[in-house]
Amino acid sequence: MFKRHFEGAEVLDGLLELAGSRFDTQGVLARFVAGHQAGEAASAVIPGLFEGEPHFPDPEIARRLYQNLLGLWDLVASGNTVELRPTERPRPRKRPKPTPPPVFSPGEPDDAFVEAAWRWVEDLPEGDPRTLERLTHAFENREDALVQWIDEAGLSDEAYATTRYLLFELFAMLETGWGPGLRAIARGELDQAPADGAGLPAPLTAYADEALAGSELQDDAAVRALVYRGLWALWNARRPA
Repeated sequence: MFKRHFEGAEVLDGLLELAGSRFDTQGVLARFVAGHQAGEAASAVIPGLFEGEPHFPDPEIARRLYQNLLGLWDLVASGNTVELRPTERPRPRKRPKPTPPPVFSPGEPDDAFVEAAWRWVEDLPEGDPRTLERLTHAFENREDALVQWIDEAGLSDEAYATTRYLLFELFAMLETGWGPGLRAIARGELDQAPADGAGLPAPLTAYADEALAGSELQDDAAVRALVYRGLWALWNARRPA
């Protein structure tokens, strides 16, 4: 899920470098302070951190970058002192490989599946990066029509990151939980998809609603319509069981 949280300069420095920004955390903080004092919004300041569009190796990097940027912005806006001194962190323990959720095909996913599936996806970056890489490549290449459709939606940076990552999460859930997997989506399916969640399993739309409610997006209604349409196309792209 998308949560605005600043994890520290060491983490944000690495994310900024991966996304192609010429700024480090100290530079971002200076721009945020100046922008906030000038009465600007985060959505107006963040694009200036990049020359052109930021680039991301995978959706997880995009999500973490915007979570950290918006978390840092919230600290600036609150008037709290932001400490950028590096903190010594304990060496992380090797995590066990996360267990995929059980297959739900040929039926529909229930609440238990969705709960197990999103936790599994969340654990992939540290627990099973190879599976994350495989799913990311499948999402970006097989579902390139969906990715391009999101790119062309004209969303703010935060809304774009939230929409793309949420649809990646839902893709990963369905690709894994539906035994035969998903086929490629055609652009026409997205253009014709309903925006109200009609015909979709309730546990999937409930998960999307909860994720969007936690993101505190200003254009929440527009993003929800895009997510529902993308999810409808993914759901109807299930290969025959």
